[in-house]
Amino acid sequence: MSEQRFSAPQPPATSNADPSGSTLLNGAPTPSDRHSLTLGPDGPLLLHDHHLVNTLAHFNRENIPDRKPHAKGSGAFGELVITADITAYTKAAVFAPGARTRMLARFSTVAGEAGSPDTWRDVRGFALKFYTTDGNWDLVGNNTPVFFLRDPMKFPHFIRSQKRLADSGLRDQNMQWDFWTMNPESAHQVTYLMGDRGLPRSWRFMNGYGSHTYMLVNAAGERFWVKFHFHSDQGVENWAGADAEKIAGEDADFHRRDLFEAIDRGEFPSWTLKMQIMPYDEAKTYRFNPFDLTKVWSHSDYPLIEVGRMTLTENPQNFFAQIDQASFAPSNIVPGIGFSPDRMLLARVFAYADAHRARLGVNHDQLPVNQPLPQVMERANTYTFDGPMRYLHSGPAATYAANSTGRPYADNDARDETGWEADGEMIRCSQTLRAQDDDFGQAGTLVREVFDDAARDRFVETVSGALLQDVSDPVLERAFWYWSSVDAQIGARIRAAVEAGRGDGGPGNDPDKAKAKQPQAIRESGPESRR
Repeated sequence: MSEQRFSAPQPPATSNADPSGSTLLNGAPTPSDRHSLTLGPDGPLLLHDHHLVNTLAHFNRENIPDRKPHAKGSGAFGELVITADITAYTKAAVFAPGARTRMLARFSTVAGEAGSPDTWRDVRGFALKFYTTDGNWDLVGNNTPVFFLRDPMKFPHFIRSQKRLADSGLRDQNMQWDFWTMNPESAHQVTYLMGDRGLPRSWRFMNGYGSHTYMLVNAAGERFWVKFHFHSDQGVENWAGADAEKIAGEDADFHRRDLFEAIDRGEFPSWTLKMQIMPYDEAKTYRFNPFDLTKVWSHSDYPLIEVGRMTLTENPQNFFAQIDQASFAPSNIVPGIGFSPDRMLLARVFAYADAHRARLGVNHDQLPVNQPLPQVMERANTYTFDGPMRYLHSGPAATYAANSTGRPYADNDARDETGWEADGEMIRCSQTLRAQDDDFGQAGTLVREVFDDAARDRFVETVSGALLQDVSDPVLERAFWYWSSVDAQIGARIRAAVEAGRGDGGPGNDPDKAKAKQPQAIRESGPESRR
């Protein structure tokens, strides 16, 4: 008696079902995207089913390593339009009057993994790639004008303090407060972080900053120092702590979704680009080190100059190819823009590009999202060769310089137009202190003169709440010293709140009230929204 075979119910045929509807990696027709090759209907799989083997092998290698910091994020494409004439300061084509430059923006959190909620309290990354006619220019910054550190030797230690414990794999308040209070230069940035700016309503409602000091050079070779500011045309709005926690539990991709859907419905977010310009020689005698990444420049000393507007109008078509593989690096610089003696910037010039070499490959710059404009590519003549995934090459041309084969090479021995003078003994030490080079002064100004009463109340609640989360006594006592050094009154309020919380089980909102309350953004006005 022959075996009777039954067929399982099949779903209705779809319009894109086609026996020859897809291709193999070599371009040949795919035998089947639904059925593996077997020995009879119930027999074993066959190793020479190369399509199955390729499909599984590629799937195993589908992911690339996450970024170490800034893993959670997204972005969009747009355009920078220059509306002012700043040729007196720079010859960069991107800043020519009326110039329109295609660009890519990526926003992110710093500490969280790729799957973490993007509404956690954190600094937000603000990374920009401009596809200029001079080549790609990358500006890597944050939604705050300062950073936690001024010396790059501390950077890996800082990032580890924000990650997870080695034994439990849990994030730990004690670890991060231990690091911050052992490094008082962090006070200015931590004040921003624990203030309203640590919880932006969305990426559209936050400012962005180049943070570092850069150099501008004009056509006459004159040099200037510059700080870049991108002020949100939507305004600056932030969540209250309880509201951000509620949103994080409901939608871990809230900020990513907000940006994508806003652009999708035609609400294109924009930012006004402004600059602070410092004459080159004034940096030598300014009252604090103007290259210190933990400091801001006074707007009364160096007023903001409006330069143009950046608008995001185009969502990515493929998140992996256009956002995950996008590589932003301060080493991507163009004529008319240069570096400064900022220690963190000079280290990032190496570290960011090297991170991309490790994460994406040595030829990451050849990926379409990272390539310069076609007209720039046409004149490209680079003396880097080979390496994994190399597909743009110089053919049989000479691979060395100097050469007598006719292939051009650079051979300048003049002064570097974006350089600066320096002299001294090779040492390891803190920077030379100037009149106002203290760690707590600008953080105190932020608390006293920029925050209003309501913002100060929220700040005390946020800091004291964080310090009640298993922070050890030695670290806690140092935290009280840290905040009292920022501002004596704020420090006393934080100490009182923590001590009261330890006595009655801890401060915070009533959980039932927090659940019932509808999220409401805190809109910034006055000097804080412009700083």
